[in-house]
Amino acid sequence: MVLSRRTILTGAAMLPLAAHAFRFEAAAQTGTGTTAGSDIPPILFVHGNGDHAALWMTQIWRMESNGIPRNRLMALNFTDPLARSDDAVAQQGRSSTEDQRRGLGEAIAELKKRTGAAKVALVANSRGGYAVRNYIKNGGSADVSHAVLCGTPNHGVFDGTDSPGSEFNGRSPFLKSLNPGEGPEVTEGTAFLTLRSDGIDKYAQPDGRLLGKPGVATGITSDGPALRGATNLILGAIDHRETGFHPRAFREIYKFIAGHEPVRIDIAPEADVKISGLVTGTPGGVPTNRPVADALVEVYRVAPDTGERIGAALHSARTSADGRWGPVQVDPAWPVEIALTSAGAPITHSYRSPFPRSSDVVHLRAGRALGPADATVGAVISMSRVRGYFGLPRDVVLLDGKEPADVKAGVPTDSLSTIRLPATDIGRPVAALFNQERIVARAWPASENRITVAEFTE
Repeated sequence: MVLSRRTILTGAAMLPLAAHAFRFEAAAQTGTGTTAGSDIPPILFVHGNGDHAALWMTQIWRMESNGIPRNRLMALNFTDPLARSDDAVAQQGRSSTEDQRRGLGEAIAELKKRTGAAKVALVANSRGGYAVRNYIKNGGSADVSHAVLCGTPNHGVFDGTDSPGSEFNGRSPFLKSLNPGEGPEVTEGTAFLTLRSDGIDKYAQPDGRLLGKPGVATGITSDGPALRGATNLILGAIDHRETGFHPRAFREIYKFIAGHEPVRIDIAPEADVKISGLVTGTPGGVPTNRPVADALVEVYRVAPDTGERIGAALHSARTSADGRWGPVQVDPAWPVEIALTSAGAPITHSYRSPFPRSSDVVHLRAGRALGPADATVGAVISMSRVRGYFGLPRDVVLLDGKEPADVKAGVPTDSLSTIRLPATDIGRPVAALFNQERIVARAWPASENRITVAEFTE
């Protein structure tokens, strides 16, 4: 069934790749699901621009909570996830559309081999949808049963004469190859679903304000992610990332692939929880998924109301050449602090809500380097939302009891907020609140090249 671009559902609310250009992450959760999932195709999750596999953690948990066996759920890491400024011109630390198509193809082949399945389902957020469409159109349709594109700017982030080689330009050779002037924009043999926001996706805006060009028409509307020939659904007041990672998105992803409603939207907890992941770096300030060796990862249980460490470290070890850390067993009721020490970066103290289920995609990147603005302060505290943006006034967002001054109102665009505290506040608890999720962190001294990050799960 093909729905129109304006079908509205009611409900809750940018490098050439080296060898081994991707990492393939098995979902390390034990099966406590409520329905049999072996009749559903294996699912490969594909992240967006600058991102990594960890963003899919909660959706993987939800899939497992609905009975999908863990060995049939995988998430892909593109080694260099940022797009080139010009797709045809090599750029250090960045990837081309062809790099991503090739990496995705290798991952699909691996998933098919691991499961014995003839076809897989692909679920992609943002730029990841470009790799999916490129792979399917250029000979891969026989490998893919379903393609779910979440917030993918299928007709560009802008459509104009500036940056003609950018893959995000609707007039670029790349997007013109995917989008014919007329007829279907999908490939026969694969079922396509697009999920999009009803007007608050920052990469589907008619005005160029969010691209640094206020008052200049982008040539793109909120309908930009929709495709002729696909099932196109609007999720409501959902931001760009939430089109892939929100519980509301999960329902549509699951239903489209499985052919029926999920039994549950919430995450079923496990009694035996183990977490592990990959340490990656940001050489030259460019986020990559290249492993970082000899990084020290320490995991502590902390008190929920103070963020104070309880007992000795649950885990303290250095990464080997593959950048992996863990596993470490945690209680599903324990909030934790994960301290990351790696060369050339600040010591990053990351505070997390309890992990209800196991995961081996708890990936770590050190926080940004301290700058001139931090030279005279006592502590630098950030709160981060990796699976969405802070929306004001849509969301309740508080850091240390105040609504952040660095989060802009209107269309949600900010996933990080930072405050700086005086030296007299070093060591005290600092609460971060996003809607119903509350994390209490500790203020670590900036003079020791330490920063604090409270990272929200939802």
